[in-house]
Amino acid sequence: MRRRLSALLAFASVLPLLPILGEIAAQDKKEPPIVPPIKGKTEAVAIFNGKDLTGWEGHEKYWSVKDGVIVGKNTDEVKVSTYLLTKDKYSDFRLVFDFKLAESEMHSGIAMWGNVAPDKGDKYTYAGHLVMFPSGYGFYDLYGRNMIHQNADKAKKVGKQHDWNTMEILAQGNRIRFALNGELISDWREPLPDRIKEAPIGLQLHSNKVAQEVQFKNLKLEKFPEDKLTTVK
Repeated sequence: MRRRLSALLAFASVLPLLPILGEIAAQDKKEPPIVPPIKGKTEAVAIFNGKDLTGWEGHEKYWSVKDGVIVGKNTDEVKVSTYLLTKDKYSDFRLVFDFKLAESEMHSGIAMWGNVAPDKGDKYTYAGHLVMFPSGYGFYDLYGRNMIHQNADKAKKVGKQHDWNTMEILAQGNRIRFALNGELISDWREPLPDRIKEAPIGLQLHSNKVAQEVQFKNLKLEKFPEDKLTTVK
C-alpha cells in the first residue's frame, strides 16, 4: 500500500511538467526554428556608470560598486538566487564584460529573456534563460527546463576559475552566442521561441550557504547589434 501511495505521489509531482516535457520531446525530433533578429536601431547603452548602481535594482546588502567594479557579496546564507537587474528591458543585444569569481566555487551567470519572479522566494530572483559561468558552464532555464545547453567541456579549457575573464553574449532572434576570452564557446538556438521575452538583464549571486563574492566590470551593452562577435580572435 505504501509503495502504491509513493508511486501515485511521484506521478502527481510530474503532472505539471508534462506539457513542457512534451514540447521538449517534440522539438528534439527536429531542428530548432530560425527566428531572425529583431529590427531596430543599433545603439550603445551605458548600463553602468562605473560609480554607482544607477539604472539597476537589487538587494543593497548584496550589491555595491568599488573602484569601478560591481560586487555581489554575501557572508550569510543566500537561500534563493538573487540578481542585480537592469531597470530597462532588452531582447536583441550584445553584452561584453569582464567577470571574476573572487570567493567560493559557486557559479554565477547572466539572466535574460525571462521575468523577475518574486513568487519564487526572493524579490529579485529570476525565471528565464541563464548563461552560466565559471564553475558550471552552460545555458539554463531557471524555473523551467533546467539545463538546456551544455558547453562546459569547451569552456573550462578557456576559462579562469578565480581570475578575470572577458565574455561576450550576443542574443539575436532565438540565437545565443557566447564567447569566452576570445574563443567562441556556444552558438545555440532556443527551440521554443515562445519562451523568449523582452526582459531585464540580471547579474547572478547564486543561492549558497557559504560566503561568496562575484565581480563584474567593463560592462558594454548594445541594442540591436550587428551580426558578428567583437571579442573573438
